[in-house]
Amino acid sequence: MDALINVNGENVQTLQILFVTTLLTLLPSMVVMMTSFTRYIISFSFLRSAMGLQQNPPNMVLVGMALFLTLFTMSPVISQIQTTAYEPYVAEEITQDEFLERAKAPLKEFMLDNTEQSALNMFCQLAGQETPTDPDGAMSLPLRIIVPSFVTTELKKAFVIGFYLYIPFLLIDVVVASALMSMGMIMLPPSMISMPFKLLLFITLDGWQLLFSRLIQGFN
Repeated sequence: MDALINVNGENVQTLQILFVTTLLTLLPSMVVMMTSFTRYIISFSFLRSAMGLQQNPPNMVLVGMALFLTLFTMSPVISQIQTTAYEPYVAEEITQDEFLERAKAPLKEFMLDNTEQSALNMFCQLAGQETPTDPDGAMSLPLRIIVPSFVTTELKKAFVIGFYLYIPFLLIDVVVASALMSMGMIMLPPSMISMPFKLLLFITLDGWQLLFSRLIQGFN
């Protein structure tokens, strides 16, 4: 059979079904590797560890926050893909190959805007490809070079954010531990005493809004 029948009684090509199924299969990897999700979820994990919280907020809450912040950050890219690629493809104005090329362009632009040149140079050298010197040349690079360069940069930035998140809470731990030592309360765990002070500091600074705003503003 050359076509399948969908629920509305319209003919849908078999290749189109396979194409959509493949996209749905690759969607989780695309969300993790080609968007801002990596930086968000790692930063949230560092924050929870720095505050000494084991299960709060739960992993489901952290992943949910990271997903919605990713959707907020990537909304201009998604809108551009919908306008330039998806709508013409649905209207049968462009082919499947043209759809893929148009859909990749906004993602490439976003990743390159948030990729350090050193990471891009490294993967170009590893791939045996000449490093581009202008934005147009960078846009012509394949995804196999752009994606790992972007992920490397995201991991670096997320770890830098984690370092800055640890500093104030580490200072609280040091002060509390020193105070307990001076009072001879060696058997009392410092983490038990420092936890309320960490929460008080985070609440006083309106930590969630401060963290969210800094993370979102960190993307170009």
